[in-house]
Order: sequence, then structure tokens, then C-alpha cells
Amino acid sequence: MSISFILNGEEIEMDAPAGRRVVDLLREDLNLTGTKEGCGEGECGACTILVDGESRLSCLMLAPQLEGRRITTVEGLASGEKLHPVQEAFVEFGAVQCGFCTPGMVLAGVDLLQRNPNPSRAEIREGISGNLCRCTGYQKIVDAVEAAARKMKEEDRGP
Repeated sequence: MSISFILNGEEIEMDAPAGRRVVDLLREDLNLTGTKEGCGEGECGACTILVDGESRLSCLMLAPQLEGRRITTVEGLASGEKLHPVQEAFVEFGAVQCGFCTPGMVLAGVDLLQRNPNPSRAEIREGISGNLCRCTGYQKIVDAVEAAARKMKEEDRGP
């Protein structure tokens, strides 16, 4: 089946089997390996992508669901060499250890900050609650999302 969608700002038209999972399509067909498969059951959040700006679990989506949609993966957040503020904050605050959950956590953070640009720490914890991390204990991840919110707010002030 033929599908067309916008992926990280680029128009894509491709053939894919109707039963092809989006996580497999991204990783294997489009070589975007930032999207990880952890559990394959929608429980861990490692496969999180943004679909029309909202976080979705790509292991639970099938290729036809991409039709006409705007998809953002972790690879599409940066603008050239400039990282997205959430990506920068994850680096600055050491919010990664093994890195497996990082792309999904970053995208969950981006989604949260689009919906709520000034979240409390409790709201940040709730916003990333669908993403599991076995390494960091979440403290640095929450710190990073909180710092990104501050930075994004400062950048919106203008000169």
C-alpha cells in the first residue's frame, strides 16, 4: 500500500505493507534508529514519536496510520547543528546514562512543553510517566525538562 506523510519536515511517499509497524518502518525502512523498541507492547515509551505534534507509541501504530500526518522523530528535533532546547538540557544535566530511553523521553518532554510551557515538577513527572528508564532514577530527566521549559520561555521573550 502506498502512504504519504511528512517526516521530520520532508515529504515521504512510499510503499509499505498494511501490517507494518511504524517502529519497524522508521528503523528498518527509513534508517531512523533513534526510535527504539523496548517492549513492543506500548509499556516503555522507548518508541515514542510525535504525530501531528503529540506523542504516540510507534510500536502500536501501523504504517497506514501515518497517511497525511506530520511525524517527528528525535532526529528531526534539531535544526542543523543546533539541538532542540530539550535535547540541550538532557546533555547539560546528564539526563542520560545508557541512552536507550533518551529519544522517547526527549520527545515526551517536547510534547509536554508544547501543551504546558510552564509545568510544575509533578506535571513533568506525570508528562514523562509513560516512558521508563532503568538507569537515571528520573531526577536528572525532570531537572532537564524543567530547565528546557525555562530556556524556551526566555527565548520567547525576544530581544
